[in-house]
Amino acid sequence: MDLGLKGLRVLITGGSKGIGRRCADYFAADGAHVAFCARDQKGVDEASAALKAKGVTVFGQAVDVGDKAALESWIAASAKAMGGIDIVVANVSALAVEDNEDAWRQEFEIDMLHTVRTVNAVLPYLEKSKAPSITVISSVSGREIDFTGPAYGAFKAALIHYAHGMAVKLAPKMIRVNSVSPGNVYFEGGVWQYIENNLPDLFKTALSLNPTGRMATPEEVARGVVFLASPASSFTTGTNLVIDGALTKGVQL
Repeated sequence: MDLGLKGLRVLITGGSKGIGRRCADYFAADGAHVAFCARDQKGVDEASAALKAKGVTVFGQAVDVGDKAALESWIAASAKAMGGIDIVVANVSALAVEDNEDAWRQEFEIDMLHTVRTVNAVLPYLEKSKAPSITVISSVSGREIDFTGPAYGAFKAALIHYAHGMAVKLAPKMIRVNSVSPGNVYFEGGVWQYIENNLPDLFKTALSLNPTGRMATPEEVARGVVFLASPASSFTTGTNLVIDGALTKGVQL
């Protein structure tokens, strides 16, 4: 299936590893130009080199998405480098799972506020696009109560609500907005590898909850994100795509 991505301009927050990196790979492989950010300059440089090898325009920058000015400056520079923005994937998370005030602050500033600021900053560009879409990465923790911290789950739920609300608001402009809720995702250097090595009992518990007997790979989640964001899914907006291997038990009506 041709996803219609060739020549489109994609912006991804958190694109140097995990789900964000795999999204960048798939977008670039289909001929889309990619701008992405991450906190680590080395990771940005490595990802940029790999993506440029696919023959597309790539703009990578080390950015703290909690810094409003830095985030907005990067978005403006990305639009200039690519000649506009068509597709946005808001992917960064603080992963603050502790039960304390600092976790609530981090989740608000990174997961929630970075997403809102990103959307607000990209709207002028999306309004000029022929295939505009926004995809917000949430989590199954936003759908049901699990063993993560209360702040993490609460703001993941807020992201789903925010995305649906924006979908309704922006539908007359044909700007699509969706969310994706992954289950546990395992990759080298990711949080679940850390938990496996340092909190083996928690890892065993988490693994036992999934009837497939394993966690997702970043590739499995990224394929869903890329399709949902692409022109091939042109009439899908206001939906929350769950990619969790039947981990969650609640029925999404």
